[in-house]
Amino acid sequence: MATTTLIKGARSTRSTIALKLLMAASGIVFILFVLVHMYGNLKAFSGEMAYNEYAEHLRTFGEPYLPYGGLLWILRVVLLGSLIAHVGAAVALSMRAHAQRPVKYAVKKNKASSLSSRTMRWGGVTLLVFIIWHLLHFTIAKINVGTGGQAAEITENPYRLLVNSFLPEQWWMVAIYLFAMLALAFHLHHGTFSAIQTLGFTNTAESRARARVAGWVVAIVIAGGFSLVPLFTVFGVIS
Repeated sequence: MATTTLIKGARSTRSTIALKLLMAASGIVFILFVLVHMYGNLKAFSGEMAYNEYAEHLRTFGEPYLPYGGLLWILRVVLLGSLIAHVGAAVALSMRAHAQRPVKYAVKKNKASSLSSRTMRWGGVTLLVFIIWHLLHFTIAKINVGTGGQAAEITENPYRLLVNSFLPEQWWMVAIYLFAMLALAFHLHHGTFSAIQTLGFTNTAESRARARVAGWVVAIVIAGGFSLVPLFTVFGVIS
């Protein structure tokens, strides 16, 4: 019985490590994607022509070897697979942690954990809901929240749809996006640190400190960069 228990424990440990590696790898894919996506968003500061040219370039990239919009579909498939892997691994790890400790501690102390680690689960759910809305808003349905209609001159113009979404009268849209970026910042901070840790680069106190700094740099650059467009639009700089 002892031998059987040891074998089962070893298998469980290996599969847990595999799940953590899967989370780290899929998380890195998302970090790379949001970096590129943030770069594209910042094209709004260059004006309508530059922003729309960038949006069209994404659809014509690789022609004639790729069909129109081929790159976007490749990205969508990769991101969907990464999302399924990331969420699936997170759920599996959470279930294992709960199974190992089915009864909660009478007094829960969070002194050793950061706010970003404690909000990781709910932050992930918030981001998942936001991603669905974001896709509906700008890609799938192209929702013109400014007028409530589907006027082609706005919905078929990426720059105008972007600007029209964050006008002063749509302050609530700005609030939604900024709240989502706050959740993204916390998620990126802890996710970056966890990925570095999973890959074995936090073996010393100094390396752990550097990993935490790296997490904050990634979080501030990406979430801050995304926040600039709605903020500068609502205040009339981007118009």
